[in-house]
Amino acid sequence: MNSIEANDSLIHFNETCYSSLNEYLAKKNFSKIFILVDENTHQYCLPIFLEKLQTEVTIEIIEIESGEINKNIDTCVGVWNTLSDLDADRKSLMINIGGGVITDLGGFVACTFKRGIAYVNVPTTLLSMVDASVGGKTGVDLGSLKNQIGVISNADLVLIDTKYLDTLPKNEMRSGLAEMLKHGLITGESYWSNFEDLSKLSLNDLDRLIYESVEIKKNVVEIDPFENGLRKTLNYGHTLGHAIESYFLSNPTKITLLHGEAVVIGMILACYISTELTGFPKEKTEAIKKLFTGYYGKVDIDKQEYAPIIELLKYDKKNTHGNINFVLLEDIGKTKIDCLVEEETIIDAFNFYAS
Repeated sequence: MNSIEANDSLIHFNETCYSSLNEYLAKKNFSKIFILVDENTHQYCLPIFLEKLQTEVTIEIIEIESGEINKNIDTCVGVWNTLSDLDADRKSLMINIGGGVITDLGGFVACTFKRGIAYVNVPTTLLSMVDASVGGKTGVDLGSLKNQIGVISNADLVLIDTKYLDTLPKNEMRSGLAEMLKHGLITGESYWSNFEDLSKLSLNDLDRLIYESVEIKKNVVEIDPFENGLRKTLNYGHTLGHAIESYFLSNPTKITLLHGEAVVIGMILACYISTELTGFPKEKTEAIKKLFTGYYGKVDIDKQEYAPIIELLKYDKKNTHGNINFVLLEDIGKTKIDCLVEEETIIDAFNFYAS
């Protein structure tokens, strides 16, 4: 597969990843290389990566705990302190090997340490390959509120090696697939048609679909790097999805939802709201609900939980002037941004999901 140039990043795939990385390291005069991992990627992915690396530069490994709950400023402080203790300077390189938590947090740490050091992302989950790999969004959560603190700054390189997917549990693969489903809904029938029968989707299809997903996001981000307009469409399903994810994360009586699991619910809700407000065909909403719940199952959300979830919507990053702004669909591939939605309609959407 050909490499993709996305703003200031070069995205390489499979066989070209390591030759490109080694050429990059040979050209640069890095003082040290710091590799950020969690306990899972340390065990399963780092050995594969190090075997391919060719450099005489000193390498230091920094491990943090996995999970969204650790994507916070406290973890950043720990990494910043470790970088200082290990004599990192402005000519150091950070390589982030992991899922979205590692690439988001590691990118933010790199962008802010000594006012910015170079970094490379090696996404190892399906979600991070098709979403976090492109667009330069870095950052951490504020308590249970998603991605409230961060900057937009691109990695020099992104290395997508789909062999790392062999290390993933099934629920993580399903979580990543949710972002690809979103790309289909906001882009059009040609890509969406790949997912209309998820039972026929095989691992052999993944390389092509991942590549197409990265291209879809890259094309959007190039036009609107700072999310002033078109890039907002990438948040389809995320307004309510993030609120649901935050609510479940902060409530000790609830299971922890993976990002994609929450976004799937958000997309079903957004389809219903789109039918009510922007004319999205009702039969398509019903078909999408059936497709998504058939593959992901249904999560129990009690009626008394609607209000605290809706309350969390005020923290959504797309909000301006006190308004909660939704991305809705007029049809598959035809989006409408900055839509205002009454609370009653949101409650109706939750009831539709539960029915």
